[in-house]
Amino acid sequence: MKGYIHQFESFGCVDGPGSRFIVFFAGCNYRCKYCHNPDTWIMKDGKLMETDEVLKEALSCRAYWGKKGGITVSGGEPLLQIDFLLELFTKAKKLGINTCIDTAGGPFTEEGEWFEKFKKLMDVTDLILMDIKHINEEEHIKLTGHTGKNVHEMFLYLDKIQKPIWIRHVLVPGITENEQYLTQTRDFIRTLSNVYRVEILPYHGLAITKYHEMGIKYPLESTPSPTQASIEKAKQILECDKYTRWKE
Repeated sequence: MKGYIHQFESFGCVDGPGSRFIVFFAGCNYRCKYCHNPDTWIMKDGKLMETDEVLKEALSCRAYWGKKGGITVSGGEPLLQIDFLLELFTKAKKLGINTCIDTAGGPFTEEGEWFEKFKKLMDVTDLILMDIKHINEEEHIKLTGHTGKNVHEMFLYLDKIQKPIWIRHVLVPGITENEQYLTQTRDFIRTLSNVYRVEILPYHGLAITKYHEMGIKYPLESTPSPTQASIEKAKQILECDKYTRWKE
């Protein structure tokens, strides 16, 4: 099985428990206004690799993972390459490797062959890092170019099977900083019983240069980063301190 890979990061420390080997998949169906990886959008721009090649790269760093570390796949959107991902994680679990998926949930559906593969993927996945791009459907479409209804369904399914998740929410002034939306997001999170962590990711415009180099207009050119006070308020509303559990 071959898949399109954008790049690797040897020692990630914020993308799952412990020290992580991060595999950035190429290809994404979303076009989030604040995306900081526009160079991952086109799948075929990635390097075509076999699962054994990816595992070889990861295993070269295994000595540094400790008891909690492992492999995290990110992107791009890794669920767009579910066949490759399923084979990769199946092999990883046979080697006793902790596996984590960082996803926005865009490809999720409970229908057909894709869902059957997803159920098998969950059997070899230890943790999901799941984005809540926007709690409001109209605003979700404005922000990403796609509906969030299937993402909502994915949250409910992961709760049903009790798959541990960490929720991430990017705080963007003028888009997700709104107290009403934050409160609605909190109320939704409260309905889930499988949430192990909730994180606020403050928006930053560090990718502007990358957009300019690629000849792409950056949609949030004049949007500032949120203030520290705004970040703390969002953390309080989303009750981030409440979600601190994780399996040792």
